[in-house]
Amino acid sequence: MRRVSLPAALVAVALLASGCSSIGDLLDRGAPAPSWSPQEPPKGMEGMDEFYEQRLQWEDCGGGECARLSVPQSYAEPDGDTIEVAVLKVPARRGSQRIGSLVVNPGGPGGSGVDYAQAADFIVGSAVRQRFDVVGFDPRGVGRSAPIDCVTDPELDAFLGQDPTPDDSAEQQEFAANAKGFADDCGTNAGPLLGHVSTVDAAKDMDVLRAALGEQKLHYLGKSYGTYLGATYAGLFPQLVGRFVLDGVVAPDLTAQEVNLGQAKGFETATRAWAQFCIDKGECPLGGSVDEVMQGIRDFLGDVDETPLTRTGDPVVTRLTEGWASTGIAAAMYDEGMWDGLVEAMRAALKGDGSELMGLANQYADRNPGGGYSGNIMEVIYAVNCLDKPESDSVEEHAKAAEASRAEAPTWGPFLMWSSLTCGSWPVKTERSSEPPAKITAEGAPPIVVVGTTRDPATPYEWSVRLHDQLAASSLITYDGDGHTAYMRANDCVDKPIDEFYVKGTVPRDGLRC
Repeated sequence: MRRVSLPAALVAVALLASGCSSIGDLLDRGAPAPSWSPQEPPKGMEGMDEFYEQRLQWEDCGGGECARLSVPQSYAEPDGDTIEVAVLKVPARRGSQRIGSLVVNPGGPGGSGVDYAQAADFIVGSAVRQRFDVVGFDPRGVGRSAPIDCVTDPELDAFLGQDPTPDDSAEQQEFAANAKGFADDCGTNAGPLLGHVSTVDAAKDMDVLRAALGEQKLHYLGKSYGTYLGATYAGLFPQLVGRFVLDGVVAPDLTAQEVNLGQAKGFETATRAWAQFCIDKGECPLGGSVDEVMQGIRDFLGDVDETPLTRTGDPVVTRLTEGWASTGIAAAMYDEGMWDGLVEAMRAALKGDGSELMGLANQYADRNPGGGYSGNIMEVIYAVNCLDKPESDSVEEHAKAAEASRAEAPTWGPFLMWSSLTCGSWPVKTERSSEPPAKITAEGAPPIVVVGTTRDPATPYEWSVRLHDQLAASSLITYDGDGHTAYMRANDCVDKPIDEFYVKGTVPRDGLRC
C-alpha cells in the first residue's frame, strides 16, 4: 500500500459541504502579480539556465489560473527531452497585501497538487488565503504531468483485488508473480520517464517552479508524502527554503520495511481507536470490547479471503475480496468523519452486502464506481517508491517479515509487509535506488515547522519526531488526536500558529502540544 495521502474524496466532500456549485465560485482574483525576472540556477542545478529563465503563461481554467512548466525529463541530460508539469494557481484575494506564492502538495506519491490547490479555501487558513497565491502542481508522472500508465483499468482492478496476505507457499508464489507482472508491465508501458520520477526529480522540478513563479524563496505546505518531498527539497536547496510546514511526516531515512511496519502499527492504533468509537456508538456489529472488534475484523477479512462477497454494487468488480475489503477499511482510518460510515459498511458487509465497503475502497483508489480511475495514484505509488527506496525480491524475506509483524500489528502487519514486494522486481534502477535512505538535516535552512498527529494511521507520530530531531532547525507541533495530518482539521491550537507562521514569519513554539 504505502499510500500516504488523504483520499481525494475528502476534499470533494468539503467542497460539496460548502454548498458551492463549483470551486470557481470560491475564487476572488485580483491581488497584484509578483514582479518577475529570470533567475540563475542555484548550486547543483548548473546548466539549467533555459529552465530557470522561463516565465509561466497563465490562463483562466475555471478552478483558477493554469500554466505548464517545462522541465528536463532527465536532470542528468538537461539538453535532452523535456516534459511539461501542470500548475494551477489560486491568486491571493483582491485588495490584500500579497506575500508570495505558497506551493502545496497533498501527498501520495501520486496525489494531484492541481486538484489540491483548487480547494485552497479548505487547505489553508483564511489569513493565508488573503496573502498568498496558493499554487499546486501535479508532480512528474502524475495526473496531468506526463502521467505514468502501467496497466489497463481492468488489470489494475485485478491487481488491487488480489489476495494481499498470502497464507501458504502456493499463494506466496502467486502474489510474487502478480507483483513481478505489474512491475514488468510498468517497464513495458510507462516509457522512458519511468526512471525519472523519483522524489529528488520532483524536488528539482519544484525549484524550477519557484523560479518561474518569480520567488526568491520557496514557501511550502506538504502533507504526508508531501513532507518527504519538502524535506528532500530542503536538503537539496537549504538556502532557498522559505516558510515550510511539513504535516504528517514520512522521515526520509526510513527504509521500505520501516515504512511498512510503521504504517502497520499506525493503522493498528487507528483501527483500535475506531473500534472504541464503534462500541461507544452502541450495538457495534463486531463485538463489545476493542479486542473483540479487532478480532472480528480479522475474522471478517479471513472469511472474504475464502469466500468473497458477491454484492458489491459495482458492475465491473463483482466480488469484494480481501484486497478490496482491506482497502475500504483502511480508507476510513484517514479521517474520523468516515468512521460512522465504516460502522454501517461493516454492519452491511457482515450480512453479505459489500457495497458500502467497495465504495470506501473506490474513494481510496480514486476509482470511479463501475470502473475507471480518476487519477493514476495507484500506479505512481510504485513508480516513485520503487526508485526512492531499495527493496528485496525475496519471497522468503517478505514472508518472515509479515509473520513477525503480527506481534505488533496483527490486523495490518501482513497486509503492509507484503505490499512492497513489487519494488523488488522494479524494471529500472537509479543510483539513488541502490543506496540506503539517508537523513536530511537541511543545514542552513531557517526553522521548518513539523506537525505530527499521535494516532495518525498512515504517518505515525514517531516519524514526525524523527525528522524534527534530524533537521538542523525545526519546531514540532504535536496534535493529540485521530486521523491523518492535523493542519486545517478544525483545531485552532494547531491552525493559528501555522497561519501566523505563514503570514508573519513567527515560528511556533517548539514542543507545542494540542
